[in-house]
Amino acid sequence: MTIWLHAIRPKTLIAGAAPVLLGSALAWADGLFEAWVAALALICSVLIQIASNFINELEDFHRGADVNRVGPLRAVSAGLITPHSMKVASILTVGTAFLLGLPLVAHAGWPVLVIGVVSLVMAWMYTGGPFPLAYHGLGDVFAFVFFGVVAVTGTYFVHATSWSADAFVLSIAPGCLAANILGVNNIRDIPGDRSSGKITLAVRIGGRAARWLYVGLVATALLVPSLALRSHRGPFVMVPLIAAPLAIMVSIVLFRRTGAQLNPVLGMTALLYMIYALAMSAGLVMSAVFTDAWQ
Repeated sequence: MTIWLHAIRPKTLIAGAAPVLLGSALAWADGLFEAWVAALALICSVLIQIASNFINELEDFHRGADVNRVGPLRAVSAGLITPHSMKVASILTVGTAFLLGLPLVAHAGWPVLVIGVVSLVMAWMYTGGPFPLAYHGLGDVFAFVFFGVVAVTGTYFVHATSWSADAFVLSIAPGCLAANILGVNNIRDIPGDRSSGKITLAVRIGGRAARWLYVGLVATALLVPSLALRSHRGPFVMVPLIAAPLAIMVSIVLFRRTGAQLNPVLGMTALLYMIYALAMSAGLVMSAVFTDAWQ
């Protein structure tokens, strides 16, 4: 059981949970929140993240990308979980996410089915199929789009059964921060990925440029949604700026470490993401509650 928990990669699950929290908080602020929708959406999103992790481990094993790995142990490559068992676990996780998502489809209509199916397919295409995105420098784009834009706007849609421009603006932050979780891994793994033919964005642009990209994405996440929403959502959407000191510290550490020394930075990035998600969710709720006070 412990090795399966390790394979789930708990530190990465914030990328699945946070967008649902943010989209649900926005729906609450707009008076459209449905508790059961939030719960099911959260479970499905986290399951998609877990499925992506399982498939990633299996496909990297088949492609030899985990040879000479400096990151955390990969159970399949280490022989602790068989490829067959990981394949079965991946299928079961995907199937469970699909079945649990059906009530959301019944509630909000066919767009939710499209979002769910495309998200599940892309979880496989991230490292699987004839054109694995992670092996062609597109993993960061995948993270931004599906764990940012699609997850937040999709969550809001299943609550409201309508689209929201504010949800799109809000999705920029989780997209950037999810890409940074992936980015830390890719910066750490540049030598091994290059030798195995896994051409990530970090391999393409180099470690220094990838680190500056991390800084740019973190700055975008902290500033853009808050500044864009401030005029009509109120001053409390600036609350996420409390994460700025941690963001600066993590960025400094990122520039000073290489290889296996970067493993703790993944946890620090996940912590930064969690603080942001909680702060922005609280800010949206407070802005709705105290609307009369700031107008």
